[in-house]
Amino acid sequence: PTCTSGYNITMSDDHGDHETFEDASSGASKTYPMQCSALRKNGHVLIKGKPCKIVEMSTSKTGKHGHAKVHMVGIDIFNGRKYEDICPSTHNMMVPNVTRKEYSLLDISDDGYVSILDDDKNETRDDIKLPAGDLGNEIKEKFEKDEALKVTVLKSMGEEAILAYKIENDNKR
Repeated sequence: PTCTSGYNITMSDDHGDHETFEDASSGASKTYPMQCSALRKNGHVLIKGKPCKIVEMSTSKTGKHGHAKVHMVGIDIFNGRKYEDICPSTHNMMVPNVTRKEYSLLDISDDGYVSILDDDKNETRDDIKLPAGDLGNEIKEKFEKDEALKVTVLKSMGEEAILAYKIENDNKR
C-alpha cells in the first residue's frame, strides 16, 4: 500500500531526532552510523566533523531514568589534535571510512608535492603534499640518498595525507 495523502512520514525513536537523507551522494559513502556502545578503542569516529582515532573510552551510568553515557577521546588522524565527545550509549555516531594505501615514491617537487606510483593501477599521482615536520624531512632525506621508498597514504572524509613510509627491500640493482 502506498501513502498518497501528502503527509510527511518520518521514522524515529522517541528522542525527537529527525534525520534527513536528501544530501546523500552516490558511490562510496564518507561515513556510516554506528551505535556508541559498539565503538572500540583504536577504532575511528567523527568528533566535531573530524576523522579521529579513539584513544580513550569510558562509560558512565547516569541517574535513575538516564542513559549510560560514553565519553571518548580521539586524536585527529591528519593533524594529531585531541578531541573529546560524550554521547548516550544508545545513540549513533558517524564513523568515517578510512582507507590506507601504499604507493611507490617517484619524486619530490620543489613546491613540496610528491609524485607517487599506484603499483596496482600503474598510474602516477602528483596531488599529495609531503607531510610537514619530522616525517616529511625524513622522507626527503631518505629520498635524496636514492633509497627506494613506499609511502602510506591515508584517505578519509575527502582528505588524503602521507602518514608513514618504509624503505623498499627489493632494490633492483
